[in-house]
Amino acid sequence: MTRALVLTAAVIVSIGLVASGQAPPQQPTPPPGRQQPAFRAGVELVSLNVTVVDAANHYATDLLQDEFNVFEDGIKQDVTFFNKTNLPIALSVLLDTSASMENKLQTAQDAAVGFAKRLRPQDLAEVIDFDSRVAVLQNFTNNAGELEQAIRKTSAGGSTSLYNAVYIALKDLKKVVAKNTEEIRRQALVLLSDGEDTSSLLPFEEVLDLAKRSETAIYTIGLRAQEGPETGTKGFKEAEFVLKQLAQETGGRAFFPIQVSELSGIYGQISDELSSQYTIGYTSRNPRRDGAWRRIVVRVNRPSMNARTKQGYFAPTSH
Repeated sequence: MTRALVLTAAVIVSIGLVASGQAPPQQPTPPPGRQQPAFRAGVELVSLNVTVVDAANHYATDLLQDEFNVFEDGIKQDVTFFNKTNLPIALSVLLDTSASMENKLQTAQDAAVGFAKRLRPQDLAEVIDFDSRVAVLQNFTNNAGELEQAIRKTSAGGSTSLYNAVYIALKDLKKVVAKNTEEIRRQALVLLSDGEDTSSLLPFEEVLDLAKRSETAIYTIGLRAQEGPETGTKGFKEAEFVLKQLAQETGGRAFFPIQVSELSGIYGQISDELSSQYTIGYTSRNPRRDGAWRRIVVRVNRPSMNARTKQGYFAPTSH
């Protein structure tokens, strides 16, 4: 069933943990040989999706738990949950279908379809397109044919409601709640846009705040105009700032290709990154329930290695 909502144009994809601050209920003791994640009822676990690369920007996938150091507001934390297997993914694919995408849409569709086809049977994805409005063309499914059909039916026209679209995608991902530790998923959002927001009802600050409160890594793709005067326009400079902020705050990554033909390779990079991440968690040493922003830094005990994750989270409140 298709749901239409008033929102903006761009291409977005979402992935990340669907575990929120609330711990899932305890499960029966698992069979021998299966590690049970250290989730306990009543304990608020801070969960992180962490990408580690070496000096050549190659993914490091053989790190052990004791090689990670997590700091919250400068204080070292004890890692109590560690997983380097590929967790299932919850992905929201948002396609920018504003009028300016008309000549690029077919190639963008091809790239998005290729991305969707790389999903595994245990993954879920939805398809959202946005221009002056936002429409959920396909609800969460693991059926690649249904995802492709939804992507192919998009057409260009209208203005760009980017902020509205990101807001809707984040809200949809929040509904994919894990009922138990077996259903925990990474959430990611991959956003492709070729320009600034021009018609959203929501301000960027509100959308960024929601993103920082989510468990979603946002990957943004800002498709620049062909090389020339337009590339440096004030509008795209603003869009570039927005896309960088969303990615940096949530532990994702921002890409700025000039040619639409680069999209397929970029989607491939994002897919590779999502399959190379670690999931780690800790219970904060800070007992205050003041709702304050807490800064997170992750480091690894190997030379020339760089770890990337979300920049922080909001503490729980007493209410």
